[in-house]
Amino acid sequence: MFCYQCEQTAKGEGCTKIGVCGKQPEVAALQDLLLYALKGLSLYAVEGRKVGVNDRKVNVFTCEATFSTLTNVNFDPDRFVSLIRRCVELRDSLKEKVKAASGKADFPDGPATFKLETTLDGLVKEGEAVGVKCDPGIDPDIHSLKQTLTYGIKGIAAYADHAQILGQEDDKVYAFIHEGLAATLNNDLSLDEWVKLVLKSGEVNLRVMELLDAANTGTYGDPVPTKVPLGAKKGKAILVSGHDLKDMEEILKQSDGKGIYVYTHGEMLPCHGYPGLKKYPHFYGHYGTAWQNQTREFADFPGAILMTTNCIQKPKDTYRDNIFTTGLVGWPGVTHIADKNFAPVIEKALEMPGFPEDTNGRYVMCGFGHKAVMSVADKVIEGVKGGSIRHFFLVAGCDGAKPVRDYYTQFVEKVPEDCVVLTLGCGKFRFFDKDLGDIGGIPRLLDIGQCNDAYSAIQIAVALAKAFDMEVNDLPLSMILSWYEQKAVAILLTLLHLGIKNIRLGPSLPAFITPNVLEVLVKNFNIMPISTPEEDLKAILG
Repeated sequence: MFCYQCEQTAKGEGCTKIGVCGKQPEVAALQDLLLYALKGLSLYAVEGRKVGVNDRKVNVFTCEATFSTLTNVNFDPDRFVSLIRRCVELRDSLKEKVKAASGKADFPDGPATFKLETTLDGLVKEGEAVGVKCDPGIDPDIHSLKQTLTYGIKGIAAYADHAQILGQEDDKVYAFIHEGLAATLNNDLSLDEWVKLVLKSGEVNLRVMELLDAANTGTYGDPVPTKVPLGAKKGKAILVSGHDLKDMEEILKQSDGKGIYVYTHGEMLPCHGYPGLKKYPHFYGHYGTAWQNQTREFADFPGAILMTTNCIQKPKDTYRDNIFTTGLVGWPGVTHIADKNFAPVIEKALEMPGFPEDTNGRYVMCGFGHKAVMSVADKVIEGVKGGSIRHFFLVAGCDGAKPVRDYYTQFVEKVPEDCVVLTLGCGKFRFFDKDLGDIGGIPRLLDIGQCNDAYSAIQIAVALAKAFDMEVNDLPLSMILSWYEQKAVAILLTLLHLGIKNIRLGPSLPAFITPNVLEVLVKNFNIMPISTPEEDLKAILG
């Protein structure tokens, strides 16, 4: 196997024996084969649009299947076999439709025509032949940009899938995903053309994040600042981790009145700020931090655990029986809920002991979406002009297990008292419970939401730039970002599409970026690696 799509890839170069995330070689090969099949499907989707053939089933499946290959989503080989076979079925069906519409349907041997092996071992061998390093003769810089585009598309597909579940779609997004996947098969594009495609993926991701913001707020209302307890209530308990708001709504509905308290974990913390979710009286508080501590936290949790989307490494046997997955998430031996009937989760919660007593923990605040922040824009502007607010820092992104990620904790702790920290994503769990106080009633730590809510951060930056009549790059605003997986890649490409400069990225740079591609990013955007909190703060603030 070879995989280097995440930040924690082995030795900063690539996982070759087993994934740092726990991914086994056979799963890695099946993911590679699924992506290969999706490229073949995309060839026909691109040609189909030219002759008026556009199949929504193909569009939705492409996003779902691409999403399943993200880091920490699915580790179940059987699920991938089903996805691969379904992909080839859709490919062959779409081929006939395109052919009947007089579109191009005669592609050479490759992803558009290959036949599937009948056994698992055969499929694994097929996948091993079409992995990341299947074309050793390709120019390294073009290969780097191809992989960057691929990982950006994976992030786009994840956000598009979340938005689609709540009724928000745009065919232009589906069209680009197919265009981009098909383009990775084209060896005739120049370096400049690849750079343009990569930046276009950032543009499309901006649209996807806009759709997702509309989906979340249109369904559950605009988030409002909300105080969330970190303690526990005596009684039975369900813990929901991941990102999927629809699953949270369903588990709240189905557990209502059953004497069970529902807690958030990780990226589900922002759910407490949505009026449509916080209305449930048994929706209580937040338990734990982010995935770097899940082994300890899940082993200690005395209830049932529901996992939605990518958020955890392979669960240990000691607590596997009380874990359930939904959506695309899967591990061998873990019960999967495919129909959103969460009765098994509720039954398990009722069987388990729950919390024996109330515990009075601390509180954290969430719910500072772009509308909530801009509702106090006059105070913010007054604070900047009056000198009480010197600078804004967006400290956001993914979390992981590397000790060097303590940089983000130390950075926030060292931010001067006349500065405001905005945050989003699971990276905030390095410092989300810090009491930074306030400036004129404005909290110095503003939790904007999930990584899925990056659109809010962009809207806040754009609104502030408009209010101060200046470009975003001229604002007293610095972005200190941490990345781990492919949604973070998509967000970074969006920021580059918008022309945002001087981003500090860490804890290490992507292994799939070659020195020449990095030089382009530095030259055009002054993107730079983090150093130390002290050095970076001094460079920014002087």
